[in-house]
Amino acid sequence: MRFKIALLGLLLVPSLALAAGGGEENNLFAGDLGNAIWTLVVFLLVIFVLGKFAWGPLLDGLQSREHFIRDSLQEAKAENEKAKALAAEYEEKVLEAKAEATAIVEEGRRDAEVLKGEIERQARTEADRMIQRARREIDIARQTAVKEIYVTSAHLATDLASRIIGREVNAEDHERLIAQSIDRIDQLESN
Repeated sequence: MRFKIALLGLLLVPSLALAAGGGEENNLFAGDLGNAIWTLVVFLLVIFVLGKFAWGPLLDGLQSREHFIRDSLQEAKAENEKAKALAAEYEEKVLEAKAEATAIVEEGRRDAEVLKGEIERQARTEADRMIQRARREIDIARQTAVKEIYVTSAHLATDLASRIIGREVNAEDHERLIAQSIDRIDQLESN
């Protein structure tokens, strides 16, 4: 405020000097000293009124606007930093979720491979068991068929022998002949 008054004084002193010194007609400041004083009083009054009612509120408004803009910029920076932090956090969570999903898929794949191997092993074991059982059954059926053939052959042979010899073979002779025939067939089969 003092600066304004000093500036006003510097502007008015030459005006007063020109007003007091002059007899020139074209002088813009031509007039008497009373007119200059009244002009100075009105000017000071206008400066006071403008300073009191216009410049003060205008400066207050500009300062409040400056504070509002500064606060808004600080809030925007803070929100921007917060948004960047959230974006980084979400990106990290997305990467973690991708890694977890990949791990789950890999674990599922490994479990599927293990299960596949287990199923294949069980199937091979079951197939081997079935093959062994079938071989045993075939072997038993073959042995049974061979024995039946031997028995039938022996009966035919004893019947034939009894007809040729002309006498009847008793049960004991019959059994002995059958056993001898089976032994011979087994020996022939072994060779």
